[in-house]
Amino acid sequence: MIGTTLAELQAAIRDGRTALGIEFGSTRIKAVLSGPDHTPIAVGAYDWENQFVDRVWTYSDEAIWAGLQDCYAALAADVSQRYDLELETVGALGISAMMHGYLAFDTDDNLLVGFRTWRNTITEQASAELTGLFGHNIPQRWSIAHLYQAILNGEEHVEQLAHLTTLAGYVHHRLTGRRVLGVGDASGMFPIDVATGSYDATMTSRFNALVGGRGFGWKLADLLPEVLPAGASAGSLTEDGARLLDPSGKLRPGVGFCPPEGDAGTGMVATNSVAKRTGNVSAGTSIFAMVVLEGPLARQHSELDLVTTPAGDLVAMVHCNNGASELNAWAGLFAEFAAALGAEAETATVFETLFNAALAGDADAGGLLAYNYLSGEHITGFSEGRPLFVRTPDSSFNLANFIRAQLFAAFASLSIGMRVLTDEGVSLDSLYAHGGLFKTKGVGARILAAALNTPVSVGEIAGEGGAWGIAFLAEYARDHDGHTSLDQYLNTEVFATAPLDTVQPEPGDVAGFAAFAERFVVGLAIERAAVEHC
Repeated sequence: MIGTTLAELQAAIRDGRTALGIEFGSTRIKAVLSGPDHTPIAVGAYDWENQFVDRVWTYSDEAIWAGLQDCYAALAADVSQRYDLELETVGALGISAMMHGYLAFDTDDNLLVGFRTWRNTITEQASAELTGLFGHNIPQRWSIAHLYQAILNGEEHVEQLAHLTTLAGYVHHRLTGRRVLGVGDASGMFPIDVATGSYDATMTSRFNALVGGRGFGWKLADLLPEVLPAGASAGSLTEDGARLLDPSGKLRPGVGFCPPEGDAGTGMVATNSVAKRTGNVSAGTSIFAMVVLEGPLARQHSELDLVTTPAGDLVAMVHCNNGASELNAWAGLFAEFAAALGAEAETATVFETLFNAALAGDADAGGLLAYNYLSGEHITGFSEGRPLFVRTPDSSFNLANFIRAQLFAAFASLSIGMRVLTDEGVSLDSLYAHGGLFKTKGVGARILAAALNTPVSVGEIAGEGGAWGIAFLAEYARDHDGHTSLDQYLNTEVFATAPLDTVQPEPGDVAGFAAFAERFVVGLAIERAAVEHC
């Protein structure tokens, strides 16, 4: 917004020369309104938490819509406060959300069972059988694994199925009436053939044959949403959708939408890493790396998902269920202690203080060991998790080493998966990072650079994350001329002058993380014992 006056921004908002991105993250629903120069001009947020109900990680249907409305209301309030305007329209809109999981509907669009999120590790049998059937890794959190597991379990709702989608697809459908999905998000439901840009026909036929004798009145193609690439028109805001999003009635219908996308794809867009030989790491409740491949991998790997960019290019995804949740819990505990001492501190200050302290720790975190496994972790073979902190009598136990160990733990499983790509000979020209873990300048990026022994770049507003990325996709769908590729659009229109802070791996940090990682792998026996007995 450098050089943009208040009057110019007010005119842009009134005229709809903006784009709105809304992303349903694991712990926060976030809205970002971007202006004519692509920078955020207003934000809104709503904090929410998943629930563990009947041993299933879920969010209630009521929470989805209450969260959406409160998030939008917060954004509208921010616009009113900053610009003395009522928010009545935006120039383009996009919805993003956590990838994968299971949302199943009948012919009347009734939700048949509770939302089963990516965090669940309850489809082991289905995942293994489908991986063998397809010759393609099918992770437990993928929609097709959830569907087949429901079939194996004999769940009654399967006979009533009419539609499956992801969370982003569900919200998009309610707002526009279109049952579609961006190709990146769709690639977490069922394998995509990158040559056709749609679901793999051979694998679709194999699945239909597998379940064909069970008497269901549907074929797989009947259940899955239509696949659209980045830049395609995906409908517009209906009257009912406008009232659902903004019950105050101020928001006008008719706003054009881009295809709904998953948080992995929007993270790629927000970090300008959709071109081949680029990659990014997104760190939130989960943590994952997306690496755009130059071609197929030589072998199938259980540690890797093969998905796509929002433009449909092949991506190797290293997805870890456990990211920053344990760090957040410890930060909350330290904040409570500070408050008990009469030293109230903002959450951001608590994190900044703790993260900066980690830089003063021993390179290997003083011999300390931590596991951030709040839930199961497929990378290391756990169906459940137990957060753990372990030290020996001769370890160096202080604040700096403790926080450093927690930061190391957040990246440890990711580093195991990324080594598989390195062994495959995959090379990167650039690796970008985004998410709240990287808000404290120079800390998260430095630890990640040590964990992967790779330079890491962070943009100035990396913390805006996927909500910012889906706003770009909405702009792209509105503005692109059909001849500009997504990576060209990002390079020339969005990131041409965007400043980056690049951190090189420091040899001492790399050696220190390697020592921690060795302890981490050996100590997995401790984690397994905790899961089995606690």
